Amino acid sequence: MRGRNVFLLVLIVAMAVFAWRNWAVFSEEKTLSLIFTQVTAPFGIVMLSIMAVLVVVYFLYTVGLETAALLEVKKYARELLSTRKLADEAEASRFSELKKWLEGELEGLKAQSPAGLEAKLQEVVERIDRVEHELREDIEKAGNTLAAYIGELEDQLTGQDRHPPPPR
Repeated sequence: MRGRNVFLLVLIVAMAVFAWRNWAVFSEEKTLSLIFTQVTAPFGIVMLSIMAVLVVVYFLYTVGLETAALLEVKKYARELLSTRKLADEAEASRFSELKKWLEGELEGLKAQSPAGLEAKLQEVVERIDRVEHELREDIEKAGNTLAAYIGELEDQLTGQDRHPPPPR
């Protein structure tokens, strides 16, 4: 329960206990002035009735407010869903356009002379070979560096390190 509802419930229970303990005073009849006329009625019960009506009105107002908020959230959720569908459809159309463009480019490449394609293919293969060779060299260098670091650590841990640490 929310704090506001708990407070209201505690207040209602406290008022009920107060009325129950003082029922004799609440049910005492008095002459009440209603501006144009006078009525004899128990003042406490009249006030309790007015308070009960106010509580019911407050409860109905709260329920109405929460219902309106839930309906608005539901409306926003529907709008969000429709917007998401539109975005998905737009993205799908962009993918289909990209696919058509790529197919057109592929057809254009196929239409080129085989000698031009062979030259481009040979260029790509040479580049891949060069990058692969550079990558192998870099991996070998990294492995050698790592082995050297591990050797230094091993020497330090076993106490066989004969080299003093570098000055700082």
